[in-house]
Amino acid sequence: MNPLSLAGTASDVLRPQGYARAVSTPTMTQREVAQLFRAHGPMVYRRALRLLGNAADAEEAAQEVFVRVIRKGHTYEGRGVLVGWLYRLTTNYCLNLIRDRKRRAELFELHMAHRGADRPAGPADLVMLRWLLAHADSAQAEAAVYCYLDGLSYREAAELLGVSKRTVGNLLERFQAWAERQAAVADAGDGS
Repeated sequence: MNPLSLAGTASDVLRPQGYARAVSTPTMTQREVAQLFRAHGPMVYRRALRLLGNAADAEEAAQEVFVRVIRKGHTYEGRGVLVGWLYRLTTNYCLNLIRDRKRRAELFELHMAHRGADRPAGPADLVMLRWLLAHADSAQAEAAVYCYLDGLSYREAAELLGVSKRTVGNLLERFQAWAERQAAVADAGDGS
């Protein structure tokens, strides 16, 4: 099922106060879940597709995120924007999926097999980024995804992470230094 086809109309979208009520109760009705999916399914799908790079994996991830919303909807405390909560659930689910050992090995092999010395940035760079995210400290990886991949500001990333802008900067600085060391090791292994 392609979530992009379920965008719905404006009348299908719950009002913000409806979201807080729907998500803050231990159980959600089918109608509430369907409205939430129609309203935010496409955003969750796009987010998963961007991180996973595969439409089938993104569809599965979007479905799993909404299954988790059904199971853990009561954990949403109504603070912040519901979209931010869904965005974070999606990011965390996808990062965990990337961290799966089998997936890490496949991505690493794919990257190392296609690495070129002088090439423009392209799909291989995204594969390398995914490999780095799979191996990085989870807080650093999350900050890197928000700022480098999604282009969010430090302030926006700080809101999603629940930390200060300064902490976001520190996380990115540590991620960058670590990523440069990993790239140097990979380059040395290639004989570059």
